[in-house]
Amino acid sequence: MVPSPFRGRRPSAWSALVPVVALAAGLLFATSGRTAQGTDLRAGEVTELSELIRERDAGVARQAEQLADLQRQVQQLTEEAASRNGVVAEATAQGTAGGPSAGLTPVSGPGVVITLDDAPQRSDGSLPNGARPDDLVIHQSDVQAVVNAVWAAGADGVAVMDQRLISTSAVRCVGNTLLLQGRTYSPPFVVTAVVDAPSVRSALSASRQIAVLEQAADAFGLTFEVRERSQVTVPAYDGGLTLQYASAG
Repeated sequence: MVPSPFRGRRPSAWSALVPVVALAAGLLFATSGRTAQGTDLRAGEVTELSELIRERDAGVARQAEQLADLQRQVQQLTEEAASRNGVVAEATAQGTAGGPSAGLTPVSGPGVVITLDDAPQRSDGSLPNGARPDDLVIHQSDVQAVVNAVWAAGADGVAVMDQRLISTSAVRCVGNTLLLQGRTYSPPFVVTAVVDAPSVRSALSASRQIAVLEQAADAFGLTFEVRERSQVTVPAYDGGLTLQYASAG
């Protein structure tokens, strides 16, 4: 019989440490069990994070209301000044004329409503064949691809959820949560645009990222729906317009 190569091996320092590590692990689990008292230690952290997000969202909503009120006051004061001063009146007229292109006034007209949503979860928590968890959620690149296609189609105005997009808007996702101009949104994500519908469909068909999204929708049940509307309204942008620049030193 050929002796096993694993037999007769001298005990290493690691083999001597195994009982010590096992004992320490046992003590750690026992301490954790007494501390948790039969509860999930992570549950409190999850609850605290959810509460923090809700508080931040509420804070952003309050600040948005304050901003809207201040903007109304500024508008009223500007109109009063324009009625008394020709220079102010001319500057106000120029600003009003540039409002639509800057996204500062609502826009209405024929357009599209595009909905993106995660795949529905199975009751047993299993994944479709060949799918990874990442395959079942909408990603930032998906939303950005839709927005880019809509702009490429010549949209007069675009909104994601209830917010107007302007030149400085940035669409970001963390996990399956959308972050946009200080607010957070959960799917489904809705993109509304005042735009020629056939042009949008052509732009979507030309997008490689949209092709990948459509494949995932067919294979895993993601929602990607383009609906044409005879009339949609995109709200005015109501955020701040102050630009900040990095400076040397």
